[in-house]
Amino acid sequence: MKRSFTLVCLLASATGVGSVASSSRAFAQTPSAPAPAAQSAAGLSAAAADVPANPKIAIIAFQQAVAATNEGQRNFAQLRVKFEPKQAALKAQSDEIDSLKKQLQDAGSTLSEPERDSRLRTIDEKTKSLQRTAEDAQNEASTAMNDMYQQLAQKVYAVLDAYSNQNKFTLVLDTSAQQTPVLWANQASDITKNVVDAYNAKSGVPPQPAAGAAPAAPRPSTPGAPRTTTPRPSTTKPPQ
Repeated sequence: MKRSFTLVCLLASATGVGSVASSSRAFAQTPSAPAPAAQSAAGLSAAAADVPANPKIAIIAFQQAVAATNEGQRNFAQLRVKFEPKQAALKAQSDEIDSLKKQLQDAGSTLSEPERDSRLRTIDEKTKSLQRTAEDAQNEASTAMNDMYQQLAQKVYAVLDAYSNQNKFTLVLDTSAQQTPVLWANQASDITKNVVDAYNAKSGVPPQPAAGAAPAAPRPSTPGAPRTTTPRPSTTKPPQ
């Protein structure tokens, strides 16, 4: 993804502010100008002044939010339908191989050695062909799902950005990562549903029929709950 979807309001960096300010003043420095140490202290003070006295922090399970939007559920469902014919073809190939193996087993010692070898070669060739076809289908499905997710995530991020600015959040942490630093959080700080609702209102995509299967989120997790461990970005699983 070209952009990180963990929204972090970068507080003014003391080092960055100090170095830029020092470089700008270096050419116009007079004998009465403050020493470099004093300039650095001034930079730190200026940066500290930008830090909110009462930071407002929120959490979001971003990947789950993307999949939970009406548009996300619709898109995931469409991908599953798209790859159903290939899944059916793979199952047919697998069933054929199983049938050939059973026939070989049932024949037992009644087959001549050349006939047994011929059947074994056929099974081996069909098995290798199935493996190659399955790998190609897996790669194609993974690419399609990843592309769809990235495009939708960009739009959901824009809504998250607007929502966070509107509510004046200092920091928004993404809890959908496997190694999230969030050990515990009050449920009131979880804005996942708020962002999903805001995106649904903006997109205008209606909810999917309740009878349809729920889409698989890239990484299932429970926002705000204690976690020790938690499929990117950031990878997502292809439609099953």
